[in-house]
Amino acid sequence: MFQALVDFLGPEALKAAAMTWAPRVLAALAALLLLAVALRGVNTLLAAFLKRADVDPTAQAFILSVVRVFVGAVGLLTALDQLGVDTTGILASLGVVGLTLGFAAQNTLANVISGLFIFWDRPFVLHDLVEVDGEYGRVEQITLRSTRLVTVDGRMLAIPNSIIADSKVASYTNFPTLRIDVPVTVGVNEDLGRVREALLSIVAGDERYVAEKPAVVVVKTLGDYFVEVELRVWLKDEKEHIAERFRLRELVKTTLDDRGVEMPFETLSVTPLTVKQAAAAS
Repeated sequence: MFQALVDFLGPEALKAAAMTWAPRVLAALAALLLLAVALRGVNTLLAAFLKRADVDPTAQAFILSVVRVFVGAVGLLTALDQLGVDTTGILASLGVVGLTLGFAAQNTLANVISGLFIFWDRPFVLHDLVEVDGEYGRVEQITLRSTRLVTVDGRMLAIPNSIIADSKVASYTNFPTLRIDVPVTVGVNEDLGRVREALLSIVAGDERYVAEKPAVVVVKTLGDYFVEVELRVWLKDEKEHIAERFRLRELVKTTLDDRGVEMPFETLSVTPLTVKQAAAAS
């Protein structure tokens, strides 16, 4: 037993193993180094080509990630082949293992497939402002598993792609302009012409709004003690819609106050009720 161990780990055995494995290990490391350099070069050239071809950043990120995975897989298989590992058997085993894992990870596969559809259908792209599943934010990253949004309060949300594929997606930046609606209530006896003139004066001549789509004031609700009107204006820079909506609300309030337009309080009507007491039985 001891002699067998000495024969296996003795100097001569280790020397023979080193002579056998050293060239393979060096060849594998050289293959990995060569592929790493090739990946860096291909990544740089491909990124420059995609940029010159005016491919949008979303498609660029997807293509570059696929190339990285492909080249990395080729590099790993090449290194294993240099070490004398039967890569054909590994690939066949991976096919069986992948099929088994596929049944065990159906949700993950659903997210991956949904991610491919998002890249293909393109309901939004990187840096779009979107609302998905009740969450609003800027699209920071789209991966094959999830889409990551940065909310207005700085939170990072990773939403599974399968949820996005099955949800209604509202994009605030898919088109060059966006309409802002600012509702306000005025007294039921107010002159609507005067109210309309006051509200339109807020945005008149402002270069932040689209001149080809003039602002309008519409009546939305006729209440018992109020009239609800709405200022509708088209914004040039749709990414500023949140800040601009806040600014317009404040301007509407101050402008109507300056013009003496009544913005009514909710009122309650109290009617006195007389309760007659039944006469006591004699």
